[in-house]
Amino acid sequence: MPSADAAQPSAAQPSAAQPSAETTTQTPPLQTLSRGIRMLELIADAGEPLSIPVIASRLGLHRSITYRILRTLEEHGLVVRDAAGAVELGPRMATLARSVSRDLQSAALPQLTAVANELTMTAFLAVLDRHDVVTLVTVEPSHAHATVAQRPGTRHPLASGAPGIAIQSALTEAQWRALPGEHPRDDAALAQRRGYATSHDEVIAGLASIAVPVVAPGQPVAALAVVYVANDVDAAAIGARLRTAAAAIESDLR
Repeated sequence: MPSADAAQPSAAQPSAAQPSAETTTQTPPLQTLSRGIRMLELIADAGEPLSIPVIASRLGLHRSITYRILRTLEEHGLVVRDAAGAVELGPRMATLARSVSRDLQSAALPQLTAVANELTMTAFLAVLDRHDVVTLVTVEPSHAHATVAQRPGTRHPLASGAPGIAIQSALTEAQWRALPGEHPRDDAALAQRRGYATSHDEVIAGLASIAVPVVAPGQPVAALAVVYVANDVDAAAIGARLRTAAAAIESDLR
């Protein structure tokens, strides 16, 4: 007969009904789901419809696997195909995008519109997404002859560009610990002191940006920014205008 001790799972050996934290964190991702997400990212970044052979080639997948994943995405309205069979994002993606940080987008939109029209610059809100900065919503000035386009969904590394520097300037020690391998730029300390960050020729050659952090309870760390063709501007005045807009957004979200 087994002893009482043998009948009980030891503290060092989790029972089958209660997987250990280590086992949970090491569970491999679902391959098909991961491929579908990578496919959506590829199509979004392309900026134009892609053929199925091109998608298969860029993802290193067999065409039959690519086709099955695309059919599933198509059934859910996440992708559509044009008359030539090329694939682009579907209308359902726009619905999903509007639900991302809905309160933050709603609070930011009036301020972005005012900033864009006052400064005659493209204004946008970007949020921290793991190791990247992703544009959430963007507004172009109404009466400018030429503006710089900044598509929602555009992403770049946290270490690059004024929005990334502004977000870095607002991160807490705990948030930095959650970003292994990332380190604050010297510019982040400067941005924290003066209240705004600047960059030029970092994300896109020939373009400059000014950004300020937006920190609100229950929302991802964000940056309010403008992007423009590099020229002589009053960065301090623009930074002050962006800080006023950021404070209004933060106030609306309290």
